[in-house]
Amino acid sequence: MAEGDALATHIFGVQLGGFMVESLQEVSGLTVEEDVVEVYQVTSTGRPLIRKQPGAQKGGEVTITRGLDKSPEFSKWLKETLEKGAVNAARQNITIEVKDTEGNSVRRMQLMNAWASKWEGPSLKAGESSAATEKVTLTFEEIKVE
Repeated sequence: MAEGDALATHIFGVQLGGFMVESLQEVSGLTVEEDVVEVYQVTSTGRPLIRKQPGAQKGGEVTITRGLDKSPEFSKWLKETLEKGAVNAARQNITIEVKDTEGNSVRRMQLMNAWASKWEGPSLKAGESSAATEKVTLTFEEIKVE
């Protein structure tokens, strides 16, 4: 890749625990956010001073859009939280990997202790010929960007 070339964002993968998630179309909502702590102080001359510093990192949410298929592992994982309410059993570390055009990993985002908090099924319409997709919102406690 030549210097200054932007990455092609259509080459990516998502790993859930020990398996790759199939039929991916989109991953959206990847953000890292920290609390901002304001510290109020007075200088030696008596002037007020407000300092800002980073606080705790916030968890977040990411949405995965994928083709509706018979992926047994992904479906089993969804059922753990959405049907059984077993959040502790369903917590998984998710890895999202962006690759270059040769398939080499360029950036990895690890979502720690993620679980499915929302599922949205396909829109069904008579006469429609679009692909059936599902959207899954993952809630996570921490994100690590490598």
